[in-house]
Amino acid sequence: MSPSSKAFLLDLLSTPSPSGFEARGQRKWTAYAGQFADRVESDAYGNAWATLEGGRDGRRIMLEAHADEIGYMVRHITAEGFIYVDRIGGSDAATARGRRVEIFGDKGTVRGVIGNIAIHIRDRNDEKVPEVHHLAIDIGASSAKEVARAGIRVGHPAVYADGVEELGTNKLCGRALDNRIGGFIIAEVLARLSKRKSRLPSTIHAVNAVQEEIGGHGATMISNRLMPDVAIILDVTHATDTPNVDARKHGTVRLGGGPTLTHGAANHVEVVKRLIEVAKKHEIIVQHEAASRTTGTDANVIFTQQSGIPSALVSLPLRYMHSVVEMAHLDDVEQAIQLLVAFAESVKAKDEFRVRV
Repeated sequence: MSPSSKAFLLDLLSTPSPSGFEARGQRKWTAYAGQFADRVESDAYGNAWATLEGGRDGRRIMLEAHADEIGYMVRHITAEGFIYVDRIGGSDAATARGRRVEIFGDKGTVRGVIGNIAIHIRDRNDEKVPEVHHLAIDIGASSAKEVARAGIRVGHPAVYADGVEELGTNKLCGRALDNRIGGFIIAEVLARLSKRKSRLPSTIHAVNAVQEEIGGHGATMISNRLMPDVAIILDVTHATDTPNVDARKHGTVRLGGGPTLTHGAANHVEVVKRLIEVAKKHEIIVQHEAASRTTGTDANVIFTQQSGIPSALVSLPLRYMHSVVEMAHLDDVEQAIQLLVAFAESVKAKDEFRVRV
């Protein structure tokens, strides 16, 4: 990874992008990806895509990741100045107490803390995981009027204040690697393809979509707009190589074991077959996952649009998902980039991904 690529990765991972409020991250993503594209575009809700034109009669390949992260939204402000919240996406209330947060208000970012009653004085009989409506943010205000003067009202988004850091050997740890690291990967794929001596026969649309964490809405919009001939969705998956995870329930996925290929209804058998072939040809390490019903990603909504888009899900192993200590291996990132580059280069003008019956 070049120094400029790594600097972009760390900057993107440090930029808050809660679902429905992704503009900060999207601006940075488009500025970077635009260096390697013929054009960069966006739509009404903030989906962003960078296009590298191919041959006139070539296929249209969509490489899609999602730009948003989980977080919270201000729901109620008490007379005493405490702020109660609701979830944006799958935020885990079990890990919330005692954490710093950033609220994005009308006057800029406001720091606060989610209160945690000291172990000495809280009722520990039959203690349970808090529900989200039990979480109260304290910004140091003494009244609702002080909160208002700080520029905070109902409806403002918030995320944890934790950032990203390098940990151990070739690992990153931090908040919301899911899935801003996917946005980095597809931008790097575009960068490498743009440096080829000759243009690909295929046109590449690198898409950073909004609102995946709350239902895949951005992916639905952009898929209907672009209607590519084939789509590769890049997201994260659960690394199951940590204590107390039952592989019988969740499969075996190792951090550092390479990206995963998912098998199941959303994943077109011919597209998956091509990914396996190019991985073998280029000696790219991959792992395999089963999704017999649903993938839990944008792949679910992309493959069903209009008459169907042949699609496949490639996932980056991630430890401790939806926490502030999500962990990824940079070797897996590199393998994912190589796999998507090799796939794009393999698609010929007359290739057709369909099930023959």
